[in-house]
Amino acid sequence: MATAQLVGEILRWAVPAVVVAVVAATAIVVIAWSVRAARRSPRARSAAADARTKAGVDLVRLDDAVGELDLEVGLSGALYGGGSPASLRRARMTAQHVRDDAFDVFRTIDDETDLLPAEVQRRARLISTRVTETMGAIEHARAEHERWMGENTSAAAQVASARDRLAALRAQMGEPATLVAQLRAQYDESEWKDAAVAADAAAAHADEAAELLDRAAADASDPSRSALADLALAERRIRSAQTDTQRLENAHRLITQAAAALPGELDAARDAIRQALVTREGLEPDAADRLAAAIRDAESSLTSLDEDAARRPTATIDRIARMRDRLDLALGDARTAQQRLRGARTALPGALATAQSALARAEASVVGAGADARVRLAAARDELAKARQIADPVDALDAARRALRRAEDAQALADYDRLSSGR
Repeated sequence: MATAQLVGEILRWAVPAVVVAVVAATAIVVIAWSVRAARRSPRARSAAADARTKAGVDLVRLDDAVGELDLEVGLSGALYGGGSPASLRRARMTAQHVRDDAFDVFRTIDDETDLLPAEVQRRARLISTRVTETMGAIEHARAEHERWMGENTSAAAQVASARDRLAALRAQMGEPATLVAQLRAQYDESEWKDAAVAADAAAAHADEAAELLDRAAADASDPSRSALADLALAERRIRSAQTDTQRLENAHRLITQAAAALPGELDAARDAIRQALVTREGLEPDAADRLAAAIRDAESSLTSLDEDAARRPTATIDRIARMRDRLDLALGDARTAQQRLRGARTALPGALATAQSALARAEASVVGAGADARVRLAAARDELAKARQIADPVDALDAARRALRRAEDAQALADYDRLSSGR
């Protein structure tokens, strides 16, 4: 009886305690689930998307400001030989670092991220905050620089310096039409079309800069008028002409280098196919059949190149690089380490050339585009730089192929931005 009473007493106290514990545990689970659901709710995702959009707009604003600072610092150095305040140069360096760091953070909060919306929102706000602080520092540096200019130089001196730099640019440009004519005589239109556009733009911007400087000179001689607006616009046209001239020179260099490298690239592609045939002999029947199909595709691609290869060298090297990429994917792990190393060494030059061409096209397209396109472009530059620095050919080839994909993504996003905005 005493034992039964003891058990009853224990149960009388234990059952309520267990019930309370179960209810508390259930409540904790429900609260945790509710918090988790709230963090991933449509409202939370919408807030994160809005914060990311704002961060992208702010990042574009900072990237454009860095470009303007490059122009202003270059102008300051040309006019004053380094005698102007260093605040503008420091502001540019700070802005470049903040922009590059912000690009890295922005990559982590894209649409496919696994981060919680709250973390996306936190990182996006961090970008916006840093951009706002940096833009404030830029404006302060510009104000200090403008005060210094007002005290130490004149509009007439700035016009004279700008004319000297325009004359130097025209000497560097030479005859853009002659360079394009040389390309036109040897290569297909698809090869030199971008070079022709750059040549026309360079000449037009240089001519417009000369007209603006004439107007600025006339205004500088009249105390009642200001030459600063025309002078500033002339500086931007000179900068645009420099950029277009560089584009022309880069296009010419890429085409001529591709033409010189083409025979070697074709030989390397044929050798890669021969090596794949040798590798196929040691595979199991199913794997051998899959590789055989890839080899036939590669042989067909190579045969179709021969007809117009010389007229389209950059496009041909691009197609060879992509064909070798597909062949490497089909080979998979079937090759020995030595075979992979040899294949990477022979594929790397073509992959680098293809990535560089894609990067040049993306750079021309991304002007005025949104943050996503610019972030991809920055990633492409980083990957291409890695590919040129990595000693291991296999890793370098992987980096070059990533650079190509990033550059193509950047161009596609830039094209989408233009279509969306109606430009």
